[in-house]
Amino acid sequence: MAALIPPRPDQGLGAGYHSPQVDVAVRLNTNESPYPPPQAWVDELAAAVTAIAFNRYPDRSATALRAGLAELHGVRPEQVFAANGSNEVLQVLLLTYGGPGRSVAVFEPTYALHSHIARLTGTAVATGDRAPDFTLDPGEVKRVLADADPAVTFLCSPNNPTGRADPRAVVTDVVDLAPGLVVVDEAYGQFAPWSAVELVDDDAGLAVVRTYSKTWSMAAARLGYVIGPASLVAEMEARALPYHLDAVKQAAGLLALRYRAEMDARVRAVAAERDRLFAALADLDLETWPSDANFILFRPRSRPSAEVWQGLLDRSVLVRNCNSWPGLDGCLRVTVGTPAEDDTFLAAVTEVL
Repeated sequence: MAALIPPRPDQGLGAGYHSPQVDVAVRLNTNESPYPPPQAWVDELAAAVTAIAFNRYPDRSATALRAGLAELHGVRPEQVFAANGSNEVLQVLLLTYGGPGRSVAVFEPTYALHSHIARLTGTAVATGDRAPDFTLDPGEVKRVLADADPAVTFLCSPNNPTGRADPRAVVTDVVDLAPGLVVVDEAYGQFAPWSAVELVDDDAGLAVVRTYSKTWSMAAARLGYVIGPASLVAEMEARALPYHLDAVKQAAGLLALRYRAEMDARVRAVAAERDRLFAALADLDLETWPSDANFILFRPRSRPSAEVWQGLLDRSVLVRNCNSWPGLDGCLRVTVGTPAEDDTFLAAVTEVL
């Protein structure tokens, strides 16, 4: 009789990464938008769904969606590839450019899925350390690139979970230095002062990953995309599973592009609330780091972070415990919520401290 063999020992995302899903009054742990999408978009999508021929496969090339995204970013449709969330984009990128005998470079602390997806695709991971203020250290970048000769170098800007965006000069320096492809993960790019999309060119080894999950208020849709050289997109298309992007998702993403003004208003509101929250946290017994995203990293100075996290949970407020992540001993991360949610969090953390 056939039996299950032991699973591969080199795979699996550590238990410390996944977000607890518990019933709380204020959920500020997964960097979602605190605001729902416009009701008009919901109504338009409902109407669009009724027109979908569900007995037919979707447009394999996501032609209309890619054209809309290309117009949004001022690039050509053949420079856009869309998939089921930015994580699938990263997976297809690494199926294309990673693999056995190749490596990626990451600079910790940073987004855990860069290393995890690399290992899933059989790609080695070369790790460098960020500076004490969590910015990129130019000397460390040069060392890692010279030692590892990576096929892919990951930058996360704004960096998750630390919050800062990389300056344009830093990104251009890394692109000039890197021996292979540079991937700039801009999951929180709409909050940042600039975008590496400005640097994308068919002759440059640079790709920029974006998502609908944050400022488009579409985390439930799981839709992401990459902007890069047309040759890169063509190679990714050759490795993606057939019909990987369903018709409902394509319709949702295309319709959302009609609501850019509403998205921009959400960005401004969240950024203003982030600044208010940051100023309030500065008055507490916490170490904080400036953020260009929709979250703030902080570290309690006189209480163990686990006690603070549990104390917040006891008050029905959930934040992210980053204590077990590389270089983040004692750190917690709070997503910017609505003003009312943030007031509840501030009252709770003040009481716990």
